[in-house]
Amino acid sequence: MAATIRTSGLGRRFAGRQVLTEVDLEVQRGEIFGLLGPDGAGKTTLMQLLAAILDPSEGQATVLGFDTVRQAAEVNARVGYMSQGFTLYDRLSVLENLQFAARIRGVEAQDFASRSHELLTMAGLQVHLDRPAGKLSGGMRKKLSLCANLIHAPPLLLLDEPSLGVDPVSRRELWQLLRRYQQHGSTVVVSTPYMDEAEYCDRLAFLDQGRVLAVDTPAQLRAQVPGRIYEIQTARSIRVQAILRDASEVLNLQWLADRLRIQLHVGAELPPATLAQLDGLATLTPAEPGLEEAFIALSTATAAPPPPMTPAIMETQGGEVRAERLSVRFGDFTAVDRVSVSVPPGEVIGWLGPNGAGKTTLIRVFCGLLLPSDGEAFVAGLSVTRQARALRSRIGYMSQRFSLYPDLTVAENLRFFAGAYGLGGKRRGQSIEWASGMTALAGIEARRVSELSAAVRQRLALACSILHGPAVLFLDEPTSGVDPLNRQRFWQLIQTLASGGMTVFVTTHYLEEASYCHRLGLMHQGRLVALGTLEQLRQALRLPADAGMEAVFLGHIEQAQRELAS
Repeated sequence: MAATIRTSGLGRRFAGRQVLTEVDLEVQRGEIFGLLGPDGAGKTTLMQLLAAILDPSEGQATVLGFDTVRQAAEVNARVGYMSQGFTLYDRLSVLENLQFAARIRGVEAQDFASRSHELLTMAGLQVHLDRPAGKLSGGMRKKLSLCANLIHAPPLLLLDEPSLGVDPVSRRELWQLLRRYQQHGSTVVVSTPYMDEAEYCDRLAFLDQGRVLAVDTPAQLRAQVPGRIYEIQTARSIRVQAILRDASEVLNLQWLADRLRIQLHVGAELPPATLAQLDGLATLTPAEPGLEEAFIALSTATAAPPPPMTPAIMETQGGEVRAERLSVRFGDFTAVDRVSVSVPPGEVIGWLGPNGAGKTTLIRVFCGLLLPSDGEAFVAGLSVTRQARALRSRIGYMSQRFSLYPDLTVAENLRFFAGAYGLGGKRRGQSIEWASGMTALAGIEARRVSELSAAVRQRLALACSILHGPAVLFLDEPTSGVDPLNRQRFWQLIQTLASGGMTVFVTTHYLEEASYCHRLGLMHQGRLVALGTLEQLRQALRLPADAGMEAVFLGHIEQAQRELAS
């Protein structure tokens, strides 16, 4: 099989800082090849080098037989490159965006007619030809951007986190589109933060700190995970978690809603003293490793312990979240349709659904930012319609875009938000110290937010939203684009806050995060179509006990679609 991509000693520096070092890769024709790695590992830089957008500082790359430096124009003409900040023209319609992409690529009219029909039909956009791109859902926008990058029939497609922020239904459709493209003999290189997506790739390259640490199939990477994995059943999660965090043998610990999961260092076993401490508190069962464990085992970031968190838990008088036949309408469009739900204090509830299902609209009502059209909602005993001003001191809200001030330092952001919550004097200092300790911000107080990685900005946004010890915390897709290691650490913080009594209401597109939540709510076209524990949601569809969250999610969405159609 011929290689589509070859790199030899490839490296890139920015302002004296080495971003990629000695990257040696071969990607075969017809492969779907995945790039994995923590934030700042060099994935986007590598994509831009392969697309001949950047020149290497050392080494070389050939793409489709062309040198990316000497023959950059040849590479540009034959590659479809979709960046994270992909470009569509919001005022242009679906068809006009595609026509523009074809024109700048020099696609002949006859070829455009056949290709556009095939691509738009394959992407499910044929019925939306006249809709402006600015009015498409996130999933539709990604599919239209992909079509725009395929209109010139490139033999190589480079996709930088194409499904970031896209709901599971649209992600599945996006991958079906890529599989059909692959079947025509074309090659795909894709970076992704989603481990379930990484399983769809033929091979994966793991990058960390600019170096390629491993290249293999997903199955082989899982099989090569060193160290034992255990799942731990316990009713004393906080106590057991504290014991295991003191054990030097533990490489990684996940605190899930109904259990703990640990990964030991290679060759290590829990010593008798630790097992004695756990006796009567927990039951340990050996488990098979997943790609997340492979990711963490390979990451050099795990050579050091996770950022330390303040062990003291701020006890909060958690509040109930309740909606009674709540509806929100915008003109003729119903965004939330007669939703009723009750979330008790101290519960972590995950809220899932396709793009446009109404999740963010519902959160905005609970936060007093949007008035309902019908029905009523109460948060921490306060009416969102009659007591919105008082409500804001009882809730924390972390939006999808992290409302931070990039030109201010970490400390300045914390002081600003403390003031916004009315915290002053000694209490302000204590709150900032507690929130900074909880989210491991010590030592970076003087750094500007614009200089921080996505994972650190995420922790700062969380710190700013909990400074006042809210009864209820609303998190709208808080882990979008964050790598598995930092995602786990973030959820550790959420579980700690919930154990202190705080109610946590979180939306997510990452289905594996369902295991961190006590219960799950699924929305579709504004309606709440399922509510319960993961096991209850499986039973409602008569699925086996080991059915994955994707099967559960898609099963309930498809059932809701059938009910709406009937």
